[in-house]
Amino acid sequence: MSPDSLTSIELELVDEQGNTVGTAEKMYAHQAPGHLHRAFSVFLFDPGQRMLLQRRALTKYHSPGVWSNSCCGHPHVGGSPLEAAGRRVTEELGTDPETLTAAGTVRYRHPDEATGLVEHEFNHLFVGTLSAAVRPDPAEVAEVAFVDPPELAGRLAQDPFSAWFRTVLLAAQPSIETVTGISWEQPATARRTKEPR
Repeated sequence: MSPDSLTSIELELVDEQGNTVGTAEKMYAHQAPGHLHRAFSVFLFDPGQRMLLQRRALTKYHSPGVWSNSCCGHPHVGGSPLEAAGRRVTEELGTDPETLTAAGTVRYRHPDEATGLVEHEFNHLFVGTLSAAVRPDPAEVAEVAFVDPPELAGRLAQDPFSAWFRTVLLAAQPSIETVTGISWEQPATARRTKEPR
């Protein structure tokens, strides 16, 4: 069974500055209007500077079957986001990142129209490199693709992506360009979502 299918996992609730304020059960945290919680997102690149995308497994409770960044998830309560990111890369993609570097944080609130769930997250971003082949866990990942900037732009224009993908990509873009040495220009639709006040 996919760890993602378990609903008894506790998430770390945070305030707008990322300070821990409590915990909540995973599904409850994602119920509308959404409860701000700690998360992480990873962008990985192969030796050719291509970005690894994953299409989420159809069995995922949230955003099944859509394309997204290399890996994402939630740290254990009180745990390190960096350690959680490395662990989930290994669990989901069957490989270890060669490098993994913090790339800042971003806060957002994205409803998912297909499921009615809400991603209200204080997201820790990481950018890294891969030197070994990936062996995705089919319970987590339906398929993977390595893309360069034009290929990513083409996929964004025609394929379904997770509600949070453009937001985390835009926030991580400076670190991504530092790691790859390539300009990853964003489509006009890629804008950081402002939270309602």
